[in-house]
Amino acid sequence: MGKTLIAYYSRRGENYVNGSIKNLKLGNTEVVAAKIKALLPEADMFQIETTYEYSKSYMTCIDEAKQELREDARPEVKNPLESIDEYDTIILGYPNWWGTMPMVCYTFLEAYDFTGKRIIPFCTNEGNGMGSSERFIKKLCPTATVLNGTPIHGAEAAHADREAQNIANMAK
Repeated sequence: MGKTLIAYYSRRGENYVNGSIKNLKLGNTEVVAAKIKALLPEADMFQIETTYEYSKSYMTCIDEAKQELREDARPEVKNPLESIDEYDTIILGYPNWWGTMPMVCYTFLEAYDFTGKRIIPFCTNEGNGMGSSERFIKKLCPTATVLNGTPIHGAEAAHADREAQNIANMAK
């Protein structure tokens, strides 16, 4: 078995949770990524971050995300990995933003050669599941094996032990 990388994008602070805006100390995707890491202690973790900060206001942030999607933007990744060559499996986590993953995840996927690698996506969401993200991952990484994604209701992230276990099992 080769090495596993848990790469994720997550938003802390104001988030939409079960119909209202709540301030989260840790983003939902980060919570699930930490659960997976606990099950795969040998895996490496990488938090995908932009070089700039989105607005702290959730409502403004979703407008910024929508604009990035419209523009097909590729936000710069802060402190990118030099390489993913040592990894055979990449667990990719992100929130569902406007029916897909945040555009910085597109930047991340386009920056590396995923030939022969397995990508295991998971997506936190408030009702839209994986959206079209799996299709875009397959399009961006045509030489990788993209497993079926795991949608996780964001409000249930703290209790997503079963989902985290399933993802960890896929990585083994």
